[in-house]
Amino acid sequence: MSITRLAVITLGLSASLGVYGTGPLARTVTDDLGREVEVRDPPLRIVSLTPGATEMLFAAGAGGQLIATVEYSDEPPAARRVPRIGDVATVDMERLVALRPEVVIAWPAGGNPAQRERIAALGIPVYQQQVLRLTDIPLSMRRLGTLAGTGAAAERAAHDIEARLAALTRTYAAGAGRAPSALLQVWNRPVYTVGGRHLMSDALAICGARNVFADLPEAGPLVETEAVIARNPDIIIAAAPPGEGAAWLADWKRFPTLAAVRGGRLVAFEDQALSRLGPSVIDATEALCRTLARVRDGGVRRGD
Repeated sequence: MSITRLAVITLGLSASLGVYGTGPLARTVTDDLGREVEVRDPPLRIVSLTPGATEMLFAAGAGGQLIATVEYSDEPPAARRVPRIGDVATVDMERLVALRPEVVIAWPAGGNPAQRERIAALGIPVYQQQVLRLTDIPLSMRRLGTLAGTGAAAERAAHDIEARLAALTRTYAAGAGRAPSALLQVWNRPVYTVGGRHLMSDALAICGARNVFADLPEAGPLVETEAVIARNPDIIIAAAPPGEGAAWLADWKRFPTLAAVRGGRLVAFEDQALSRLGPSVIDATEALCRTLARVRDGGVRRGD
């Protein structure tokens, strides 16, 4: 984009957004980081910079206010009709500005921090949406409902998620005895797993298993094969792209001393929703819980 063109668009945007925080329509909402964000009264022109936030907005009843999003925002199916202006790493700033959004929803732990700063510098409110635990999802959804003025729909969706999580915890986590240790492998050659602060580690706990690398602070740490052998997980879960899980598990069969290999507790779990940061992760967690329950009872499984 030329500097002149960006300046013209920016001036027009500033004129249209200049009443933020001053007019009778201005109001303050709190985002997931506890930051106060000033926005207009709903309905709003919303741009989502993450697939997870896009899915959350639809679940909160605010999908109709979404004017643009990024690649891979394909849940629910209605989200696939929303125009794309980039991906989680980079967005087309010229298109973003031309859309005249009234709030941009971003993921604070990822994406492009420099672009988020540029968006804020243009006077566009930036709302940070983040979930670190499965129990954060309904809380985040209620806040999005407040932002978009769809509180009743957001409350219904949040209550449903809370009920489902409670049921999963009662069925699988409570009374499970000693929680088996599990390696949740999210990539192979080299091997990547998830640390204890990742949403997928939380899913393991709800399903009655213990992340064997829960002590690692990184979200997606690289681990050596020797480290896996030393920690000797009871279960190995290949959270692989569709069709690749069996090959990942074949690599581990080269180490017959591993408890997971000896016991036949090798799982190819290829539901990509497990890594999503929206409500569909609850469906995937439920499927993971069913799969792990069967594996604990009877050996090798391929997942649902």
